[in-house]
Formats: sequence, structure tokens, C-alpha cells
Amino acid sequence: MNSGDSHLPASIIAIGAGNRMKTYMHYLEEHPQEVRLVAVVDCNELRRNHLADKFGVSQDNRFADYETFFQNPVPADAVFICTPDDEHFRPCLLAVQHGYNVLLEKPIAQSYEECLILDKAAKENGVDVCICHVMRYYPCYVKIKEIVDSHELGEIIAIHHTERVGMDRMTHSYVRGKWNRKALSNDMFTAKCCHDVDFILWLLGPDVHCRKVSSFGSLKWFRKENAPKNSSERCVNCIMEKDCPFSAVDLYWRRREWIRNIDVYNGESKEDAITRELKQGEIGRCVYHCENDVVDHQSVLIEMDNDITVDINMDCFTLSDYRDLQILFSNGELHCNEKTIHVTRYNDRSEQIYDFSNTLKDSFHAGADLKIVEEFLQFLRHQKNHVTSLLPNSLPSHQLCFAVEQSRLTGKTVLL
Repeated sequence: MNSGDSHLPASIIAIGAGNRMKTYMHYLEEHPQEVRLVAVVDCNELRRNHLADKFGVSQDNRFADYETFFQNPVPADAVFICTPDDEHFRPCLLAVQHGYNVLLEKPIAQSYEECLILDKAAKENGVDVCICHVMRYYPCYVKIKEIVDSHELGEIIAIHHTERVGMDRMTHSYVRGKWNRKALSNDMFTAKCCHDVDFILWLLGPDVHCRKVSSFGSLKWFRKENAPKNSSERCVNCIMEKDCPFSAVDLYWRRREWIRNIDVYNGESKEDAITRELKQGEIGRCVYHCENDVVDHQSVLIEMDNDITVDINMDCFTLSDYRDLQILFSNGELHCNEKTIHVTRYNDRSEQIYDFSNTLKDSFHAGADLKIVEEFLQFLRHQKNHVTSLLPNSLPSHQLCFAVEQSRLTGKTVLL
């Protein structure tokens, strides 16, 4: 911190200037007296300059790559890292080695060994790394944590959890998009569901550990051999496009979904940019010709060391795009669909409903994204004595996620 003075604004460096970073930067817009952006690092010149211009970052503090930045580091209280998954480990390691506190987008890294290296380096350098596990800050899930911790429904017996990824999100991110290949990102379960695993372990508490895990899943459908006859490798040229449920033309052009992060260059309109991407970019490709290798459906079975069982299903072939959680207790049950929490008590058959539907109208995951930034900055300014999702707290969930993929690939139950 700035000499430990909680009255001075915190200074931060942004590494990665894409969609996630722009989301977290909204906190700076709303609280300019608390925090200021002093440097931006991104290989994309358009995004780098857009973010830097918006917050008045000097030309000298704009860097095209993090290796160059760390050769000429700018003094600051913290680094925010929102790079692609395969570029989490290296910049985070360099940041902590240079004495920066870090706010790191999930997942931590691409292996559990890398996670442990970062944890050790942070401790050795006396800095903290906070992981952006948004479910710990999401209003309805915070309420579930309160209900579990109150023990009003007794002890947890089993948890059933479904992550409905949805067709649009699946094709945009995990078939056409940046998370479609494990080597360039992570396995899909780690990339998408490390939030969910982190939340479940948070509910169970730090003294409950995973005993064993089994996982089943595959890339069944989005493969070249399943492409319809006479289909094209690009949707704009395909005679099957209007009848295809995965049409990029329908998703991005007609429905205007998932277009927030399409770059618009000088002299272009948004329509021009969408057209360019459909004709030339990754998002315009046929879902059967994307060189993707991550799963398109997966089921996971987990046994904890206190005999609680957990099953997690990752469903992509659905129009739904939300999480569905059911917790079975010794004296009741709880069901959450992100809009409501429905609690039933066995002893008197009474029911109680907590309605969170209004919070879904709030931007940034019902405000949870900005809560992460707020808590992290308060921690840095010595206004809060802990952060909910520090790196050591995230290690068990990442260990479990990597074990899930090991089980899927080997066909064996993994003992932890």
C-alpha cells in the first residue's frame, strides 16, 4: 500500500484489457477516489489504448506484453490479471516475485503444481493473491452459505448440482472461442466449473476434504464427422444455416447475442465489425470445424471424507443458462435456481422462499464482480482483515478440478 496510508487511493496495474478486465474497471469508474489505474498491459493495441485512454494512463505506462512490463515495472499496490487461462501462471508469478499483490481471474493456472508454485512464491514474497471466485459474492449463494452455517436444517447429507452452460455460451466460448482447446486454456470442467467446486467446498468448510472422485464425459457432438452433408466451414456461406441450431449468423447477427467483446476498429460500425468477424474471425466458423477438443457434456461424482456425496453435471445441450443446486440435509432440503431459494423443513413440513429474482437485473453477476474488487481493495487498505477467496482457500477446489479431468481421461476413480 501507499506507505500504509488508507486515505490515499490504491494504485493498480491491468494485465489483460478484455471483457473481464473491463468489468472490474467499472469499480474504478464508480469509486475514483479509492483506486486509480497506473499502467495497462495487453498485446491488443486497440484494447490496450481504449482502457488506458479511458483512465488517463500515460503513454509510457502502456505495454504490449507483460515480459517487457516486468523489465520496467511501474510502482503500484496491486496487479489485476485477466489474461487468457494459459497466461495466468507466468504473469502472476512475475507479479508476486516483484512484490505486487494480485487479483487473479480464475482458474489459477493450468496444473495443480503451478498453483502450488504460485502459493509458495506469494508467501515467500509477503504478498497476497485473490482469486475471482464470483459465487462467493453472489447474493443468493451468500444466503445459502448463511443457511448452511446456521445448521437450521441439520447436517448436509448430499449435494446435487447442475451447471447448465447453454448452447449459446457453449458454442461461443468452448467450441468457437478461446476456451475450446485444453492446451490453450484448461479442460472445460476446470475452466467453467472451478467456480462451482469452489462454492461447494466453501459450503462444506475447510475441515471437509475430498476422499475420491470419478468423472465421465466426452466431446460427443461438435466434431467434423457430425457436420451435416453439404454444410460449409463458415455459417455465412452455408446452405444449412437457417435450419442450424448453432448458426453464428443467427447468434451474432440476428439475435445480437455475445457481441460485447467484438473489437470495433476506427471507421467501423458495430455491424461492420460483426460482419468482418463472421466472414473472417473465429466466431464465424461452423461448430463442426473448429479444431476444438474440450468436452461438450460431463458428469462428476465426489465423495467427501465425512461421507457427504456430491454430483455435478455440466450440461451444454440445453437452452437454459443457469445453475441449479439441491442440498439434502438431515432435517430439510434446499433448492436454488439462481432466482429463488426454496427451503423445506422435514419436522413440520414448513416451506420458506427467498426471492432473488430482482438481483438478476443488476449488472456484473448481481454486483458480485464489483464486490470482489471492493473486498480486495479494502483488504489492501487495511480496512478489512481478510479476503474470502485468497489463493490458499482456492487450492482445494483446483486440486479437485484437475483430479476430475484425470479421472475422465484414465477412466479410474482418483483418490485424494
